[in-house]
Amino acid sequence: MRWEIDPTNAGTGLPLEGVRVLDFSRVLAGPLCAMIAGDLGADVVKVESPDGDPVRALAPPRFGDDATYYLAVNRHRRNVVADLRIPGQFAAVANLVEQADAVVENYLPNQIASLGIDRLRLLNPDCVWVSVTPATSGGPVAGQPSFDLLAQARSGLMGVTGRADGEPTKVGSPLADVVTGLYAAVGLLTGLYARAAGRSARGFEAPLLESTMSALINQAQGYLSTGVNPVRLGNDHPSIAPYGPVTTADGFLLLAVGTDAQYEKLMAALGDAALMSHVEWATNAVRVADGVRLREALDAVFRTRTTAQWLAHLASSGVPHGPIFDVASAFAQPQIEGGDFVGLMDAPAGVTRAMRTPLLIDGRRPVIRRGPRLLGQDTTELLGTVD
Repeated sequence: MRWEIDPTNAGTGLPLEGVRVLDFSRVLAGPLCAMIAGDLGADVVKVESPDGDPVRALAPPRFGDDATYYLAVNRHRRNVVADLRIPGQFAAVANLVEQADAVVENYLPNQIASLGIDRLRLLNPDCVWVSVTPATSGGPVAGQPSFDLLAQARSGLMGVTGRADGEPTKVGSPLADVVTGLYAAVGLLTGLYARAAGRSARGFEAPLLESTMSALINQAQGYLSTGVNPVRLGNDHPSIAPYGPVTTADGFLLLAVGTDAQYEKLMAALGDAALMSHVEWATNAVRVADGVRLREALDAVFRTRTTAQWLAHLASSGVPHGPIFDVASAFAQPQIEGGDFVGLMDAPAGVTRAMRTPLLIDGRRPVIRRGPRLLGQDTTELLGTVD
């Protein structure tokens, strides 16, 4: 059957309009990559096994029968079900592969062999192939199943997250999967560009372990250059102070004083004689070394007013600062509530609010054209009737 562009993806004017992406991936990193392509206009088809993407069952919470986890990263694609172990269904999917401009998959090595994924890849040498893997292929853990939490643990990310006197802590959102999904999307877009430019760059691998380690950035480079192993510092920064929360009369306020000039502005705004008497704190290196005493001194000042009062007082000070929101408060802040980042999305259970892409294209944010689909909702349309 011919892969016709879905009407929701025709006439959009988006950069990837007309690009066909086949998404074999499950859980989060791969689906996020494919969703980004869909947000940018690509026509995406997701292929699920008869059991479905495991994320469909990762609940609570649910919206109707669907886990909201699944809704988060599976918009802008049609959905087909195929068992690649059955020859007729394998052939129907192979037909889509032959027409695809890009494929996203996250099969383990043993699954690639047993399901014939390598044979599918050979059918379309010009297709951009993006593989999300547990770790770089050929390494000792490359064939082991991995998830966001395991990647956070093995990458060292948990080793620098949490209080020094507490247990290692994961980041509160699936950061490993998100970073890996973004690298996968970079690979997909790079491959499409290279193909359009007549260059050879068709195969991309986004390994979960190494992608997560790349998020260590300054912590990793500090270790690689000095050999000093970073430790957990809670909310403190290893290289900057004050750079974290301070205690107010009714909660907390975040300070992000990144330079000596900004610290000078903070002192001017606070006007506290005891703080200003510490002339040695005018230098960031000394503030970092003396971080505990600095935090105690700042807390003593900030406890004299509420968070709201300090936000008002510091508003025009030139001191980088801000509130510490929970999720509900983050969405309620005027920047978000008064903007267009949150839109409406259709889902099998009805219309729900959802985050749109953070990207603006020529000053405009693309709308959500289609929400996630039921398992196998588009199988007949795209695969026909197969045994």
